[in-house]
Amino acid sequence: MAVKNGFLYRLLLVVLPWLYAGLSRALFATCRVRVHGGENLEYCEAQGRFIEVSWHYSVFSLIAVNCKRDRGWAAMVSASKDAEFVARILARQGVVAVRGSRNRGGISALKELIGLMRRGYNAAIIADGSKGPARKMQAGAILLASKSGAAILPMTLAADRYWTFRSWDRTILPKPFAKLDLWYGQPMTVPEKAGADEIEQGRLEMEQRLNDLYVRAWGEFGREGHAEG
Repeated sequence: MAVKNGFLYRLLLVVLPWLYAGLSRALFATCRVRVHGGENLEYCEAQGRFIEVSWHYSVFSLIAVNCKRDRGWAAMVSASKDAEFVARILARQGVVAVRGSRNRGGISALKELIGLMRRGYNAAIIADGSKGPARKMQAGAILLASKSGAAILPMTLAADRYWTFRSWDRTILPKPFAKLDLWYGQPMTVPEKAGADEIEQGRLEMEQRLNDLYVRAWGEFGREGHAEG
């Protein structure tokens, strides 16, 4: 969404997060959520802080059902102008938005996330970034795990009924009264001060874990994936 008119942009920045929050709360209140792999989440919570990673296609659902205020969250959000809407939506959920991406401000954002994690925050990172390629792991979460010492928790979400947007990753939005399955996979740790080879190895391993979890989650609904057909 590109808004060129300055006044309209400022107006939408105020209105849209409030509107989204109300509509999202009403929509997801009708959905039934089942959690799988809860023991993996419990393990990470027992460590004190952790890094959740997921694919971008389920971002709306995960903001609604997973970002609980009582956990203390910081999330990486693109540095683009339009991503300010996402940052404000997250703020209404009690999530601290750290602005940066692979191509713009990524190193500064990682440093800020490390600082927040040292203060007790958990981190949430979209593993394939804001522009993809879809379901291809970027290295940011692996670097953050190496610097912070926190475990990475892979997570995915599947639904039986949903709308699909015509975006680069076919982002989904569950329909009213949908069944949602939230899956937590096996956590992974990264060696402190990991070198380039270890970072790449971790990136490939977490990409595989996320995709294995993705296939398993959607298989429960008889699908190969969220964008099939």
